[in-house]
Amino acid sequence: MSIVPAPIARQPWRMLIPLVALVIFGALVLSSAAGGDWSRYATSHLIRFGVFLAAALVLARFRRDFVRFMAYPAYGVILVMLVAVEAVGFVGGGSQRWLDLGFMQLQPSEFMKPVIVLVLARFYSDLPFGLVPTWRSLIPAGALVAIPMALVLLQPDLGTALAIGFGGLTVMFLAGLPLIWFIGAGAAAAVIAPLAFFFGLHDYQRKRVFTFLDPESDPLGDGYHITQSKIAIGSGGVFGKGFGEGTQSHLAYLPEPHTDFVFATMAEEWGLAGGIFVLFVFAMVLSWGLSVARRSKDRFSKLLAAGMTATIFFYVAINLMMVTGMAPVVGIPLPFLSHGGSSMMTNMICIGTLMMVDRWNMRSPRGGLAS
Repeated sequence: MSIVPAPIARQPWRMLIPLVALVIFGALVLSSAAGGDWSRYATSHLIRFGVFLAAALVLARFRRDFVRFMAYPAYGVILVMLVAVEAVGFVGGGSQRWLDLGFMQLQPSEFMKPVIVLVLARFYSDLPFGLVPTWRSLIPAGALVAIPMALVLLQPDLGTALAIGFGGLTVMFLAGLPLIWFIGAGAAAAVIAPLAFFFGLHDYQRKRVFTFLDPESDPLGDGYHITQSKIAIGSGGVFGKGFGEGTQSHLAYLPEPHTDFVFATMAEEWGLAGGIFVLFVFAMVLSWGLSVARRSKDRFSKLLAAGMTATIFFYVAINLMMVTGMAPVVGIPLPFLSHGGSSMMTNMICIGTLMMVDRWNMRSPRGGLAS
């Protein structure tokens, strides 16, 4: 008989322990980015994680039937909120992305990232297998993805729109849509891309693409972010300059050292060793998410778990590619390290959903429907 209470023993500690370690490590990095001041970024980072972890534990208790039922209503509510953003949204930093509720400013597009996965998992779980390789599986799902993407692009917020699209396309692919459709869509995108680049993107977005292709052409202008990020990462060496000894962030050479470029801040002080630790934890979290999807006994749970894992992966992959100069700067923070409530909320919703599906799996070991 175990001395550990069953509710505690059932928690996914193989994911939670590395995740908590990563968040604490992130707090150390954020305190260094603030010149040793814990109250500026690190304290709120830890508090947000604690609050959203508690929310994730509550989310993990939700019943499968209730979650399925709420898929379409949740999608509809957030879609209405995105329309409201266009009509009466709060403008900040040149973008109209928030609803001003008086006591807080809410960014509805962040909720759409996990909800697009939820609604498509519900759609395909209800669809007979025989209809999956037909247009009846493509057109409704495509509309569910395209409408919020279009509304988010109007804000404008390219990074969030891409995250919504990635999550949606991942679920569509895993649902079994014919591969030839994705190949055709890729070919069509390659043809349309030049037109979209010159006529669909804003001037600052086109500059980001040019900067990505040749950042050294304007190292003190548009290429400044990527150039300084590479310098910070490269100067860290194998073991870094030491905690609190980074010069790129402390001397204000590195822009956004506590948000989008927090990995560069970390790499300068902790070096390759710190980078390997961060990548190792992300690998553990993502592999656990995929194992939850593989163990799921029903179509809805499989698609839901895989889509949430893909959403976290998108954040990690794009941010790391961005700070190393392998992708344009699109303003996507690094999960669990970057300072920011919206990113923490979205990724903890994904973690909570994965914990919820994991609980369903434990309650239905023989393939029965989880409650």
